[in-house]
Amino acid sequence: MPPTTERFAHFNPSDPAFIADPYPVLAELRETTPIFWNNASQQWMLTRFDDVAATLRDRRLGRAYTHRFTHAELGRPEPDPRWADFNEHEEWSVLALEPPDHTRLRRLVQKVFTPRAVAGLGGPIAKSAEALLDRCAELDTFDLLADFAQPFSVGVICSMLGVPKADAQALLDWSHAIVKMYELEADDETKIAANQAAAEFIAYTRSLIKDKRRQPDGLLVSELARVEDEGDTLTEAEIVSTTMVLLEAGHEATVNTLGNGFRALMHHRDQWRRLTNGEVTAMAAVEELLRWDSPLQMFERWVLDDGVEIAGQEIGVGQEVAMLFGAAQRDPRRFDDPDRFDIGRNDAAHIGFGGGIHFCVGAPLARLELATSVAGIVDRFPDLTLAEEPRYHPTFVIRGLTELRLAAR
Repeated sequence: MPPTTERFAHFNPSDPAFIADPYPVLAELRETTPIFWNNASQQWMLTRFDDVAATLRDRRLGRAYTHRFTHAELGRPEPDPRWADFNEHEEWSVLALEPPDHTRLRRLVQKVFTPRAVAGLGGPIAKSAEALLDRCAELDTFDLLADFAQPFSVGVICSMLGVPKADAQALLDWSHAIVKMYELEADDETKIAANQAAAEFIAYTRSLIKDKRRQPDGLLVSELARVEDEGDTLTEAEIVSTTMVLLEAGHEATVNTLGNGFRALMHHRDQWRRLTNGEVTAMAAVEELLRWDSPLQMFERWVLDDGVEIAGQEIGVGQEVAMLFGAAQRDPRRFDDPDRFDIGRNDAAHIGFGGGIHFCVGAPLARLELATSVAGIVDRFPDLTLAEEPRYHPTFVIRGLTELRLAAR
């Protein structure tokens, strides 16, 4: 029997010391066992890269189970009616669906995010970054997250979907509240806030869809609404969930990758100099930023079929498997000297964008945004330094800083 968290009491996602630096604990877990049972969350947890990568691709596991089983059949509780709005937001999310619904929705969305389509956005994205960096240059210090990364990333995804940029702050507020529901230990206060945010976000998105039907603009929300009007099986609930998840996923990971990545660059001045002197390109550096301090520390799958064995452990139908990305991304079996921050590693075969049929549809866009940001900041502020030591949000699954204040001169 694999060990349980009773042996790893210091695996405590609510401990401020663990949040500040989870990697020593994750390393101990990974080197002790490839799999363990977490009593608190009732999940099997995977720690090693090969097991995580294989599980992401294994079709015997899925992001959801309700397309195959009822809650009662798996001995799971019915959804709590107190969080009905959040559950509605989740029900048709392309992140949670399985085929055939997932296939249909992803095919529609993917047209906008192909590498060729995204490449055509390079000019407008660069101009957006340049304008925001102009404002940062007027300040003695600036918060990379609030002054650049957040308005930049949410502005890009709003432009692609056809969402008014004037609504960007509301979208950020709703998204920040909703994603806290994905933590291992969300309390009632967090759930109430997330449910309220989901209700407001759903109402906003329904209103947006009505506007796009009246005045189509050819952008993604308009196109999703048009498909429904033409008699496809796409429902309004599917359009609402798809729009919401794209707006959330379209900026959260990008913002946190930039924050976590630039914190690392400021602490590793030798790596910063490799960027400023042109030894390493921004595009190459992005891959290490995604690996080194993962903005998503954990991702989950449900076992749907009999006969699933992972790392020597048989796992029954209806049990949940949690993949610890932060542990896997520093596995010495996969990466040479994995605890060394090396922006010249140029290894894109990490799991920063997931894997399998749920591989991040926005990966080409995210890479372009990240590379554009890094290149622009390096060019504009070669002498950039930390103005003060940042702190991480008190969350584990979504890992990001509260702010990152930098001195530009």
